[in-house]
Amino acid sequence: MDNTVVISTPPHVKSRRTTKGIMIDVIISLFPCAVAGIVFFGWQALVVELTAVLACVATEFVYYFIWKKGFAEKCKNARYVCVNWWKQFDFTSVVTGLILALIIPSRVNWYEVIIGSVFAIAIVKMLFGGTGKNLVNPAAAARVFMLLSFTVSMNVYVAANFGPIMSDSTVITTGATNFSGFLAVGEGNAINPVDLLLGSGVAGCIGETCGLAIISGYIYLSVRKVIKWWQPLLFIAVFGITATLMSGFAGDADKLTGYYANGYIFDISLFLPHILSGGVLFAAVFMFPDYVTSPKGVWGQVVYYVAGAILVALLRHFTQKEVASFVIMLMNLIVPLIDRYIRRKPFGYKREKRVKEGK
Repeated sequence: MDNTVVISTPPHVKSRRTTKGIMIDVIISLFPCAVAGIVFFGWQALVVELTAVLACVATEFVYYFIWKKGFAEKCKNARYVCVNWWKQFDFTSVVTGLILALIIPSRVNWYEVIIGSVFAIAIVKMLFGGTGKNLVNPAAAARVFMLLSFTVSMNVYVAANFGPIMSDSTVITTGATNFSGFLAVGEGNAINPVDLLLGSGVAGCIGETCGLAIISGYIYLSVRKVIKWWQPLLFIAVFGITATLMSGFAGDADKLTGYYANGYIFDISLFLPHILSGGVLFAAVFMFPDYVTSPKGVWGQVVYYVAGAILVALLRHFTQKEVASFVIMLMNLIVPLIDRYIRRKPFGYKREKRVKEGK
């Protein structure tokens, strides 16, 4: 008989929701972005998505097999280890692989996708103990790693197969994302917000170009209560306001591909192009709300999203690059400090009413 006593911290809340169930919901919410990427960027996008998912799952299995001594005594325990791996498999590696595939260009080489996937799972996730113990978002870290390691291929973008719907511009040339095109100085043609929303004729990463697909994923996650509905909205609102203000203060709002500020510091017409360009919308919905790497308390989450939004807006303005993944990693690293100094109210705690003196 096993006399092991399990001691855990109260409160002991029972729920039917499991990590596996939550990850399946995330996969379903990512499905529109994955399909839109294949429709817009063709078979190359499908290859990247399948390669990233399979590489992440395979890396997790191999790491677990070695960790649990599956090769010991001429693989005597191999079957036992494989069965245990499948029992504990929670689809987190599938989510990591799919998110990584959706935040990189469709023309990345297949072996680079495999290297990035191995880095995400083996180094960022499993090396720190597996699910729930990683310090930073594995997909964001892998994208930064790939950007630094494979700079050329990670900066080759092609426009979607469908041309712009509401714009006079032709297909965007390879080498510029929708964000780069939006910020291009002296660009005569504008990328209309409708094109950014639908992803038509927009150059960028596989899953970040179609805003409508991302919004549908956000609605699904909110309805299923996988994420709190206000979290992405807070991030997007703060980011949009900050980015629009920065454009006005810099005096270059008239350079934003056809959107003229009319002499005002804050031009509302720049708000939508800012939030729909680049990977901001995708990061706000699928990456910032990660359970493991975000604060636990409500006020800590408010600080996390507001600070992250402002940082993304400022760095995007001054670097003219997409920096969402870098900011996610930075904010993930300071989450322990946020949780330490902005403490949650204990479960069931009620503040005692102060009794006035003399009563």
